[in-house]
Parts: sequence; C-alpha cells; structure tokens
Amino acid sequence: MERETIGKVVSIKKQLWLKVNTKSFRKGALDGAAFPSIIKVTYKVNNQEYAKRKWISTRSNVPFIDSDAKVIYNENKPSKAKIILM
Repeated sequence: MERETIGKVVSIKKQLWLKVNTKSFRKGALDGAAFPSIIKVTYKVNNQEYAKRKWISTRSNVPFIDSDAKVIYNENKPSKAKIILM
C-alpha cells in the first residue's frame, strides 16, 4: 500500500560530467551547454529519516534547497519511494 508524506530538498548537485548541447553550432566548448542536476530529498516515516535522490533534466526547473517535495512511499518498505516535485 502506498502512502504520502512531505520531504525537504537537502542538496542539489550539477552533473558536470554529462554535458547536453543546446545549440547545433557552437563557438566554444561550453557555448550552449547545459548540465542536468541530482537533488537529494529527506523524509520521515515513523520517526525514522530516509533519503532519496532524483535526477532532474536540463529542461525542468530545479527546486531550491529547503523546498518541499511530495514523497510517495511503500508502507511495508519506506525506503522504496517516488519523489514528485511541487
């Protein structure tokens, strides 16, 4: 059975090793380059804290640190969860 809770965004890291070119013609190495991000969300279930990471593409808006995220977790195993950004 699935349950919901609210988590907090703890950290945001850019994946600098994965460059996405947004222009077809570039003048320099980083001209038109975009880098995806990985966010880390912490949430509490039954007074135990869990952490989950989510990959954010270059086209999506990256949330701020300490912003809320909806977490849908499995009641039997709370470490299995999905993060939905608000």
